[in-house]
Amino acid sequence: MAVDAAGRVLDFGPVRFLHPEDQVFTQMLTGWRNQQLSRNLAFGTIESRERLVTRFQESTNEYPWHWTPAHVDEFFGDLRSVKHAAQSTIRSYQAALRAFCAYLASPEYGWDSVCEQHFGTHPVQVCFDWNTAVHAQAGESSPKRRPFTQRELQDFFDRADDEVDRIASLGRKGWLPAYRDAVLFKVAYCWGLRRNEVRHLQTVDFGRNPHAREFGKYGVLQVRYGKAMKGSPPKRRSVLTVFDWSTEIVADWLERGHPHMTDGPDLFPSERGTLVSEAALNRRFNRYCEDLCLSPGLDIHSLRRSYITHLIESGMDALFVQHQAGHEHASTTALYTSVSSDIRVKTLRRALDSTVRAALGGMED
Repeated sequence: MAVDAAGRVLDFGPVRFLHPEDQVFTQMLTGWRNQQLSRNLAFGTIESRERLVTRFQESTNEYPWHWTPAHVDEFFGDLRSVKHAAQSTIRSYQAALRAFCAYLASPEYGWDSVCEQHFGTHPVQVCFDWNTAVHAQAGESSPKRRPFTQRELQDFFDRADDEVDRIASLGRKGWLPAYRDAVLFKVAYCWGLRRNEVRHLQTVDFGRNPHAREFGKYGVLQVRYGKAMKGSPPKRRSVLTVFDWSTEIVADWLERGHPHMTDGPDLFPSERGTLVSEAALNRRFNRYCEDLCLSPGLDIHSLRRSYITHLIESGMDALFVQHQAGHEHASTTALYTSVSSDIRVKTLRRALDSTVRAALGGMED
């Protein structure tokens, strides 16, 4: 038995297998992988979906042609009640399982004929609107997630700088990775970057902004690994420099730190010359937050949340902030801030101004 590059069954002749269930299930996963690759989905997305389907099969101890909605209820009920999985996690898992079942149940791919021939039954869709979670709102992140306050942010950056000084004073070589991470955290905030965006930065991504010459050769940052849309390559955008102190941080790193780690173009390499790992960044970030007794709702993405929130609070135009963040819609930018959409802000301002004028008019009378 084999599948083609689009996930369709090519051969399901009279050959008998010692364990046909395992063989067919393995080929189903291979075919689904090919079908997703043809849709241009990211490798990481495909691999995580395959792990979920395999986990579901092992949990139910049944193969896809025997799955029922009851298996879905039991599996996801256990994830919620026992393992306390997040709502967004449940919904993404269910979406993956629904997509797998849709692939198997489609006669275009031939799995119905294969299963009828070998097992006397066929796979069906087991995920429906009435037994899966619905994506009802744009923002589904945990309410614990929040931006830094200005004071917390300064304390966090001071803690990162102190770690560099502490390790250097002991004569240990670990000061260089600590210095790299301190700069990386500051760059993530100064340009409002996601974790993967800042990890992939290169020295050539900075350029001059002719309308803001005071920033020199660091006036604009080209982000090449922005968050991708489904089936699309990473989204590129340019982010204009807005903080005068941010250029000094990058220039100092390129002069005093970067040359000691690599002669390559990556701005934040690991000691082995590869990109710094997400796990290493998370560990250092979490340790600093614990040392400062900051709330557990802060994560590396909070640096981006802080950038957006602080720009809005400082009076920056909402559309400018939206473009800086690379958001398609203003409503997405609003999710990051305590400041609402432009129309609500203007409405409140008019109401407050009207109240003040009315009060002053009454005093004159």
